Formats: sequence, structure tokens, C-alpha cells
Amino acid sequence: MNFCSHCGHSVHFAIPDGDDRPRYICEACGTIHYQNPRIVAGTLPVKGSKILLCRRAIAPRKGYWTLPAGFMENAETTLEAAARETLEEACAEVSIHGLYTLINLPHINQVYMIFLADLEGSFDAGPESLEVALFEEHEIPWDELAFPTIERTLHHFYADRDEGAFPLHISDITPEDRERYFGSA
Repeated sequence: MNFCSHCGHSVHFAIPDGDDRPRYICEACGTIHYQNPRIVAGTLPVKGSKILLCRRAIAPRKGYWTLPAGFMENAETTLEAAARETLEEACAEVSIHGLYTLINLPHINQVYMIFLADLEGSFDAGPESLEVALFEEHEIPWDELAFPTIERTLHHFYADRDEGAFPLHISDITPEDRERYFGSA
């Protein structure tokens, strides 16, 4: 990138104040150009018979429950992104076993990659979470889940747990699926 897409002035590559990665920055208008893949990587952290969920402190879907996940950064592997997001959102370390759900959302240019993981040690709410808690299956707040990708992943997990095997699940979320989940609003 040579020029700012907002004002047309030249940009330089540096780490903005308060950030930890280099970005293209326009000195004329101050725009920081974030260039992130549209991959959402996260974990399904398991501790015994419980699942770790985070209540979102940020939009979209602030106040709703989710698995720890977020956008992958440049120069990161999907495993690194999933572990980092879990640490950021739940202050938790995990041992990742492998890719568990790969869910395509082509209408919003996203791919969710959720890895099955064991929760190691303690956890706490990170800056993007209002609270973090462990849930038994009967305690999952199904009506308060943030995204259809999370609901689908949890349904797969509980069905697979009953079978004793955890294969990779690949699926798509369509605009119609999202509308049924979020309503027409």
C-alpha cells in the first residue's frame, strides 16, 4: 500500500500508539489501515464436563455469550490465533487438540475455525469479556448465545460427546440461517 484510501496522501508502515503490530498509517488524516484476514479463530475450551463461555463486552452482540474467538492477525497461524484469542478474552491457556468446526459465512466474508481444546488452569474476564464462566450442558444459555456459529459448534460438541468421537465438522451459515437466528432486524 502506498496511498491512503481515505484522503490519497502517502502512508508509512509503523506500529501505531497503543498497538503491537505494524500498520499502514496516513500522517495527513491519521487513518490507520488495518489489513486482517477475515478468519475468525477460537477454541471450544473443555474442563471435565464443562465448557468455558465468555459474555461479550463489545459489539457486535454485547452481553451475549460466545466461545473465545476473534479475527486472525497477519503473520499468525490459525492455532496461534485461537490460543491468543482465548488468552485475550478469557485470560485462559488451553491445550489445543485440533480443528473441530470450520464454518463458512460467505455473505459476510468470514470463516470460523474453532479448535477443540482442554482448559489449563484458571480463567478470568479479559478486556473484551464482561464475565467468563464454565457451563454444564444443561446450563448453557442457549437463548443468549451471540452467534449461530457458536450454537452450531456447541450442538456438534454435545452430540459428539455422546458418541465418544469428535470429527471435523464443515458447514455453511447462509443469510437465511442468520435471519432465523437474529430475526429480520
